[in-house]
Amino acid sequence: MTAASTYAALLPALRAEWHATNTLAGTVSGAFFAGYMLAVPALASMTDRVPPRRVYLAACAALAAGAVAFAFATGPLTAVLAQALLGAGLAGTYMPGLKELSDRVTGPYQSRAVAFYTSTFGLGNSLSLWMAGTMHAAAGWRMAFVVAAAGPLAAAALVALALPPRPFTPASVARVQLFGDVLRAPRIRRYVLSYAAHCCELFAVRSWIVALLTHAGAGARMPASTIAAAVNLIGPPASIGGNEFAAGRRMRTVRGIMVTSAILALVTGAVANQGTLIVVAVFSVYMVAVMADSAAMTAGLVEVSPPEARGTAMAVYSFFGFGGALAGPIVFGALLDAAGGETARHAWLLAFAGLAAVGLAGVAVLRDSDPTRDLAGHRVSEARVRTHENESV
Repeated sequence: MTAASTYAALLPALRAEWHATNTLAGTVSGAFFAGYMLAVPALASMTDRVPPRRVYLAACAALAAGAVAFAFATGPLTAVLAQALLGAGLAGTYMPGLKELSDRVTGPYQSRAVAFYTSTFGLGNSLSLWMAGTMHAAAGWRMAFVVAAAGPLAAAALVALALPPRPFTPASVARVQLFGDVLRAPRIRRYVLSYAAHCCELFAVRSWIVALLTHAGAGARMPASTIAAAVNLIGPPASIGGNEFAAGRRMRTVRGIMVTSAILALVTGAVANQGTLIVVAVFSVYMVAVMADSAAMTAGLVEVSPPEARGTAMAVYSFFGFGGALAGPIVFGALLDAAGGETARHAWLLAFAGLAAVGLAGVAVLRDSDPTRDLAGHRVSEARVRTHENESV
């Protein structure tokens, strides 16, 4: 993930160099998630039919190629294409990696393993922000992207050496049929829609955090990207802790966290003009709330998804989630522009109010449902798989 937040760290510098509006800067950021959305239905659901390990290794090459392509970008258009390739690469590593993990770890430790895996997303973002800021200061933004390409190659080597191939039985149910079954399951569908709202908020925040800190006056003693990386490190323990706390009352806990996050979004926007220390303090608390429901949602999705369709369920979950991630940075930038730009008095408050509204919409769709109906009436049962096999023969 070393290239995942390189653009976010360099957004203020590249926006100035390309004379871009906030909306255009947000569009470049959103292109990453557009690439993810386009690729994840095929790549994540493919893991029900081919070993996830193979998908992961190929996607690492795409990530490295996207980072190098961005290093040669000549403006927003070529940057959009490079960002889309980076997003497609992440689509082939994040959920396929989770599928490989959830297939290898079963029983009571599965939820905890999923939480730790999901939380490393935040570690990757912090590393990416810090590396980008450091390399930008030392050798320019293009070299920051070139160096970021090393991370995916190292990840591929680790997986190739540490995860030997294992026996794999491909699912025989048609992918389109599985997509329909997944979307008809009420509990899965509610996790999917609430995750879309969560990602809209989270990735808007991650895309604009360096710009917010720069606006607040960060950079005099410590680069804004370094402060952003440090704040992002709050995410992993918050995500793991939220999952542990949510055990046994998952949906209720997630709803409460999302309401708290919406309130803190408004507070963050309100203090955006109050200086670096206040912004960092408030934003850090906000980041805890934003991340506290992340692993709990994903672990919940894994729990309610039948094993034979889990890869497809993850594909649907990721597709809608990163659809929200695509919209988040663009809408945030557009709201800044609508209020007069990042220097306008109430611009940041309006932008964060938009995120609060999205979070509350996620709360509205995440209602308790009958788990018996979800896991019995709407799951892809083994009997149905056998019936499909007989029909195929």
